[in-house]
Amino acid sequence: MPNPGERFEVPQEMRAFAEKSVEQARQAFESFIATANRTVSMFEGQAETTRKGAKDLGERAMTFAQRNIASSFDLAEKMVRARDVNEMVKLQTEYVNEQMKILTDQAKELGENSARMAKDATQRKQ
Repeated sequence: MPNPGERFEVPQEMRAFAEKSVEQARQAFESFIATANRTVSMFEGQAETTRKGAKDLGERAMTFAQRNIASSFDLAEKMVRARDVNEMVKLQTEYVNEQMKILTDQAKELGENSARMAKDATQRKQ
């Protein structure tokens, strides 16, 4: 049993695994934000109604981003408490699978809202 004054060393495999999980979460988040920013930018310069719609869409995207960041922090907390590498692998796999589903649903919602805004803008111009 280690002495209370001894420092606990995290095994290199666990450190690498945690870093990979964080990197995957960061990449998914960056991809989501880039898509949200492109969507909002598409509507800049339109009529006031469209600008309001773009603002609402941007706010929705930021809400999604906040949820995704919170989910990443939840994973990090669970990883720190994992008993062994197998549990870490299980947690990370569950996280990645769930985040991919969530990001797909979020992108679908943003896409549908964007299409609806474009359709409304086109109808107003006619």
